[in-house]
Amino acid sequence: METVRFDELNLHPQILRGIREMGFEEATPIQSKAIPTVMEGVDVIGQAQTGTGKTAAFGIPLLMKVDSHNKKTQAIVLCPTRELAIQVAEEIRSLAKYMHGIKTLPVYGGQDIVKQIRSLKGGAQIIIGTPGRVMDHLRRKTIKCEEVNTIVLDEADEMLNMGFREDIETVLEYIPTERQTVLFSATMPKPILDITKKYQKNAITIKVVKKELTVPNIEQYYYDVKHKDKVEVLSRLLDVYDPKLSLVFCNTKRMVDELVNALQGRGYFAEGLHGDMKQVQRDRVMNHFRNGKTEILVATDVAARGIDVDDVEAVFNFDIPQDDEYYVHRIGRTGRAGRTGRSFTFIKGKEVYKLKDIQRYCKTKILLQKIPSMEDVAQVKLEKIMEHIGTIIEEEDLTSMVNMIEMQVNESDYTAMDIAAAFLKLALHGNEDNGQSTMENFEFGDTGAEEGMVRLFINIGKKQHIKPGDILGAISGESGMPGKLVGAIDMHDKYTFVEVPREYGKEVLQAMSNSKIKGKSINIEPANQK
Repeated sequence: METVRFDELNLHPQILRGIREMGFEEATPIQSKAIPTVMEGVDVIGQAQTGTGKTAAFGIPLLMKVDSHNKKTQAIVLCPTRELAIQVAEEIRSLAKYMHGIKTLPVYGGQDIVKQIRSLKGGAQIIIGTPGRVMDHLRRKTIKCEEVNTIVLDEADEMLNMGFREDIETVLEYIPTERQTVLFSATMPKPILDITKKYQKNAITIKVVKKELTVPNIEQYYYDVKHKDKVEVLSRLLDVYDPKLSLVFCNTKRMVDELVNALQGRGYFAEGLHGDMKQVQRDRVMNHFRNGKTEILVATDVAARGIDVDDVEAVFNFDIPQDDEYYVHRIGRTGRAGRTGRSFTFIKGKEVYKLKDIQRYCKTKILLQKIPSMEDVAQVKLEKIMEHIGTIIEEEDLTSMVNMIEMQVNESDYTAMDIAAAFLKLALHGNEDNGQSTMENFEFGDTGAEEGMVRLFINIGKKQHIKPGDILGAISGESGMPGKLVGAIDMHDKYTFVEVPREYGKEVLQAMSNSKIKGKSINIEPANQK
């Protein structure tokens, strides 16, 4: 089915703004079909499962219809559980973020009814609730429905399975007969059809069958990882597999921010994407990811909707997705256009049962893998260096270098093999052996910095697509020094000068001696030392 953009559906600008902020660009199949139909005011039967975007499919038409100047209840949405009622209320509230005077209220069992009655007295145009509690309020006349023009039954089959049929029918009897009745259900058993015949008029049926997952080109793995070890394991996997572009999914906005800081602190080119970001920021991050300036994009499920980048080589489920459907959407973003992709999921303890549910739903195998050791990472680095050396031998003129090595062999007791091994160690580990002992006795001379600071030289600059924020993030992340203490950062094409407080100078040199910035090895030393 051809995709439809929300700006093609004749929606209020305020609603479009809310949609954009939530990260939606294109409507899902159920939204494309249902929104225009529900907006016509006719009765609708929508057959769609969870995870297909049906909340917006009825939420957007409700907001298009509601009169913000009238404080009385105009729409009621019935949901099977309190969790779904809260979730639906939150999503409609997000859609209505830029509409003034719209109040959305969830009501459900288990919450203090007196508190609910107080909230209802303030007036709410859209009420989302469980059948039993809505029925209770209707009987108490704390929900008045003389101006209700729309009722939505969400996950109707689930409500019937839970024994809510009588409650639903009681609620429907309270609503004025001149109304729009919208029903969503994953399945259409006879009891549902009975309700549609009795309470709907000339209903239009919209059916969207959940796509089967086909992921022949995606190798799917999982790792048993404690929460505190996840960043380390993610880093090792990034180093071992070295994907061109990676997507990392977290379940919360807070986790996205924390992980981005941790990855930047370790020198990776990582940026985050979540619902709290302004559209301008989101566009900037996405552009960086599309053109490869950002190699790792960390996102929530909602923010990642609309990401369509062909070169994603790996998807990491840093948190296991809450919905089987989300797993499909997440890993489906790799292995595009005939390429082979990989997905890696981190789980711990009871989450293994959730993983089994996902495997059943996807009809796929997710294989347990051993966490790569530091030796594995070192071996991969070695192989990359040897591959790079092979290319240089094949393509470069090394005559002058060979002469220098021969001269060194003739004038010293070293063999060519000794010199090659030393160069390889240097390429693998940098100057780590010189680390602590040298630093302990190290004193800074005049580095040309302002008073109380020392100026450091780093052999990486703009040509390597490095930004001041990358330098800042790496220094504070590796040394533990607060980023706000970093002074001037003077960037050139191939190198950078950065100033840090003199008392932190040794720590920064020590911490950065073996680190990487955006995955690239660096050399750091005092500048202009006299």
